[in-house]
Amino acid sequence: MKQLILLLLALLCLSTARGQNTFQANIKDAESGQPLVGAFVILADTTIGASTDQNGFVFLTNIPDGNQTIIFSYVGYQEVSRDFNFPLQQSEPMDVLLHHDHETMEEVTVAATRSSRTIADIPTRVEVISGEELDEKGNMKPGDIRMLLNESTGIQTQQTSATSYNSSIRIQGLDGKYTQILKDGLPLYAGFSGGLSLLQIVPLDLKQVEVIKGASSTLHGGGAIAGLVNLVSKAPDGPAQLSFLFNGTSASGLDVSGFFSQKARKMGTTIFMSYNSGSPYDPADIGLTAIPEFQRYTFNPKLFVYLNDKTTLNLGFNSTIEDRTGGDMQYIEGIADSTNSYFEKNETTRFSTQLGFDYLATKSAKFSFKNSVSFYDRSVEIPDYKFAGQQVSSFSEANFSDSRENFEWIVGLNLWTDRFTQDQFNNSEVVDYDHTTVGVFAQNTWNTSQKVSVETGLRFDHQNEYGSFLLPRISLLLKPDPNLTMRLSGGLGYKTPTVFTEDAERLQFRDVLPVDGEKTDAEESIGSNFDINYRTLLSKKMTFNINSLLFYTRISEPILLTPISNGQYEFQQPQGNIDTRGIETNLKLTYDHYKLFVGYTYANVQQHYNENSTSLPLVAKHRLNNVLIYEVHDELRIGLEAYYFSPQKLNDGSTGKKYWILGLMTEKIWEGFSLFLNFENFLDTRQTKFGQIYSGPRSNPVFKDIYAPIDGFVINGGLKIKL
Repeated sequence: MKQLILLLLALLCLSTARGQNTFQANIKDAESGQPLVGAFVILADTTIGASTDQNGFVFLTNIPDGNQTIIFSYVGYQEVSRDFNFPLQQSEPMDVLLHHDHETMEEVTVAATRSSRTIADIPTRVEVISGEELDEKGNMKPGDIRMLLNESTGIQTQQTSATSYNSSIRIQGLDGKYTQILKDGLPLYAGFSGGLSLLQIVPLDLKQVEVIKGASSTLHGGGAIAGLVNLVSKAPDGPAQLSFLFNGTSASGLDVSGFFSQKARKMGTTIFMSYNSGSPYDPADIGLTAIPEFQRYTFNPKLFVYLNDKTTLNLGFNSTIEDRTGGDMQYIEGIADSTNSYFEKNETTRFSTQLGFDYLATKSAKFSFKNSVSFYDRSVEIPDYKFAGQQVSSFSEANFSDSRENFEWIVGLNLWTDRFTQDQFNNSEVVDYDHTTVGVFAQNTWNTSQKVSVETGLRFDHQNEYGSFLLPRISLLLKPDPNLTMRLSGGLGYKTPTVFTEDAERLQFRDVLPVDGEKTDAEESIGSNFDINYRTLLSKKMTFNINSLLFYTRISEPILLTPISNGQYEFQQPQGNIDTRGIETNLKLTYDHYKLFVGYTYANVQQHYNENSTSLPLVAKHRLNNVLIYEVHDELRIGLEAYYFSPQKLNDGSTGKKYWILGLMTEKIWEGFSLFLNFENFLDTRQTKFGQIYSGPRSNPVFKDIYAPIDGFVINGGLKIKL
């Protein structure tokens, strides 16, 4: 009997062994033949699976006999399912080739680089906000792009007025004057016209927002020391499309926007219109506006003419008219007295034209010309003082590009004119200027191999007041394996001085003397970035991506607005420098319908004068950006946000408080329309809770630096319609 039992057990073990098989494979990129590290292989309808090693090799065990389906997947590649009959006749590892999935890959073409390459293949590091991410951020504040940028790692918007909300943008801690803001590659928001730009750009007609951090002067000239932001407008791409957005806020704000696009055989058009308004809002009950009263009208039509298969012409017109009044609540409500009399009025009129012409000479070569002419009229008025003027600027560029499999060239020249004329209401010295800059540039991108690309650029600018500048730049792209990418770049930059800086904006330009061109040189910089990006598939439903950027920028002999003995302010250029160094780290984890984003910024910005070093004011050395989103595509979107700002040094020598901002965003989507409801800053974090934001009498307040929100908890919600 015992022998019979042992025989049965032996047969059972033999049967089990015969029913368990192994599978070996090498997973490779179908185009390059390179091994895919971290590709996921799983036996369908089981938990049997494994990831490929550094050689792209995978080994599965315990596979039952019979017909089995094995699934091969990798981030950015098409999923492949294959049927096998086990036991296999082949004992050697088989090769499995995966093809790029152009729907899931980040196939974004970046306009700011003038390249036909996608974002993944450009040696220059570019961050792009587009698609659903742009849509989500646009819901939070549909009236302007301030929040859209402020929630990005390494970018901080700085409020320059306590009562009128005026703001500028800082990249990697540097002042806003060192960041260039473009619209479709055209510098429409520089100088005087940049003071309210973040508050006057409505996001509904934007296709994507591109951010390049660090010196970006080869293609774009002076002003891009800290980096640049390029706002790319939507273009017509098919049958008629019509969309509307209606938004209201608990602070009595209203946003109404409409966008139309259509492309026919020879013609296309886009039309964007927007009305935005706000009521005076004082959540701290201190009698001063945290949100001013304002009304703004925007109208941007654009015409596209497709002359033939090779030639395209586009013509556009942008217009913005706004009245904005902040200050004492009683003054704005029409019941002012000697105590309640402070106000700050901003009246702006902005008109600009755009012209673009593209001619495809061959399959790879293209000639392009673009031009813009801008008129900006603004007045800033406070009690007993008014500053006003007109800025007229133009930009023209002609370039020729040739894009081939391994080489890409672009050469061109441009002309930039910028004139400001101040309205004179008293005997004070005007701050007029008339600048002309002529530039010539060349850039080459070379794929030395499948793993290495090099981008080199050289620019020569001549400025009528500040002389000539030679600006070399180089970027290197390394792809050691398909899910690891590294970029290294460096270059020179410069900034032409004007009076229109954050410090002067805080003073409403009162008692600010003009820049003395004979005693002042242009600010010059050198900067470098090192970026490393790793992504992998942790399971069939889970992906992981981490990106880190090390940055350094040094500005030699920066120009400082300095008080002098007679109560006026003078731009001086002492011997010394400002440098910013730090790290940005972004982590993205997705699982099924969940997405987790975590971003950390460390920015150490120091001023070095007279052998002393001090921290640059209004820079949060440590920042955290945390976003958790649950999303069912085209059905539902829920997001929880948490942003941390470390203490900031202020201009008066004191230190601000650290703080958190929490928000909740929701959107329910149906075919053709959606409803959204957002709870912004629901912890009601406000600087007015930390202490007084001004000193002196209410009729003539002296405001402290604004480093934290002052509008507090605000709910907004609305309706989006797409026809």
